[in-house]
Amino acid sequence: MKTLIGGAIGAVLGLIGISIWWNPFLQLLAGAIPVMLLVGGGLALYLGFDELKDTWKKDDTTDTTKTEDVEKYKKEINELKGEVEKLKAANA
Repeated sequence: MKTLIGGAIGAVLGLIGISIWWNPFLQLLAGAIPVMLLVGGGLALYLGFDELKDTWKKDDTTDTTKTEDVEKYKKEINELKGEVEKLKAANA
């Protein structure tokens, strides 16, 4: 209940403050928005570049892993084919 009352009082005081100091509020907003856009854009560039580097690393390691996996699976398939042939011969 205290939080609800405190929030209502804060909202009313904020509304009154914005209506009284409208021009200074707009000046503050005009100065803060470009700074926020600059910081946000820089952060987005950094994160995008970092993700791109991770993608490059993933591509480099994936090629060797795929080749090793393919050889392993081919060997396993040949072994299983041999077992199937043995079982067919034992049942016949």
